[in-house]
Amino acid sequence: MRVSAARNDEGRDGETVHGSVYTRHARHVTLKDVAELAGVSVSTVSLVMNDKKDARIAVKTQERVHRAIHELQYRPNALAQNLVTGSSKFIGLVTDSIATTPFAGQIIHGAQDRAWKQGYVLLIVNTEGNESIERQAIRMFLEYKVHGILYSTWYHHEITLPESLKDMNTVLVNCYADDENLTSVVPDEFNGGRTAANMLLGQGHRRVAFINTTVESPARAGRLAGYRHALSERGIEEDPSLIFEAEPTQEGGRTVAESICASGATGVCCHNDRVAMGLYDALRNRGISVPSDISVVGFDDQEVIAAHMLPPLSTVALPHYELGASGVDAVLSRPVNTGDHRILISCPAVYRASVAMQGNAR
Repeated sequence: MRVSAARNDEGRDGETVHGSVYTRHARHVTLKDVAELAGVSVSTVSLVMNDKKDARIAVKTQERVHRAIHELQYRPNALAQNLVTGSSKFIGLVTDSIATTPFAGQIIHGAQDRAWKQGYVLLIVNTEGNESIERQAIRMFLEYKVHGILYSTWYHHEITLPESLKDMNTVLVNCYADDENLTSVVPDEFNGGRTAANMLLGQGHRRVAFINTTVESPARAGRLAGYRHALSERGIEEDPSLIFEAEPTQEGGRTVAESICASGATGVCCHNDRVAMGLYDALRNRGISVPSDISVVGFDDQEVIAAHMLPPLSTVALPHYELGASGVDAVLSRPVNTGDHRILISCPAVYRASVAMQGNAR
């Protein structure tokens, strides 16, 4: 029976009176409070809350427990539940600097969206490469008994996985390790390079140059191999004089422009959008028009760059959002790491205005 008075329903210290139960608004409602209000044992409340079908608790008793939970606005202690079940509805994400890198930040967006749709919450730590912060973050995630951990980097490369993660349900995102027991979700660099070349070849270009990065990476090897494969598929013999190297920066694009012009190329595949931006600048200074005189394709689809160049840059997108979402899928679908799994995510073409028809396409 609820005891009430005309003055209000509160006792001297802000206590709401519920029969013999006093619920202090200033403190956390406990399982014992729920049990007292429902007139049952704490163990019965626990069984009802965990929906134990074999407990054979009367329907009316269950209803009393649910009413008490609702009336007291009881919220279970998530950390305590984690300790009992050995797992949680949390997924950890350890990154180097993707949270402060505009285009790579889509990895977080994709992971958050997918985790939320699956009923999980993403816990994010951006370490900026600080090993001490990384160790503390991983220790915290382990204490919270996260369901799994995504370990991600802002650009695709090989990493050394922290020892503490080797026995965890860990998935690498946008990186990989020399460990056959780890799952990694990475961009399909080979088919990305093939796509970039075909954006030009499909418009009739036959002298297609390729500006590769000087930095050793999966992107350097994979995109060049894809470019070569696209030429081979169309019966075009590779011309080594059309393959160039430059720093993966705007200045890199500028420095290679003179050689590109001398090569007689009608189209150019650039390692990334920044190189394409530098190439644009240098070509414009020489009175060469894009795409009327030479067509240009970038890579990455850094929208703040590619979409605002003049003309807007046709490019190949790095699928950051999909990398994050697929990483969560991998964490949730595989309770343990068994066998080598490298999940390749396709890099789609993004057509804008920097490619024009050249001769007769075939």
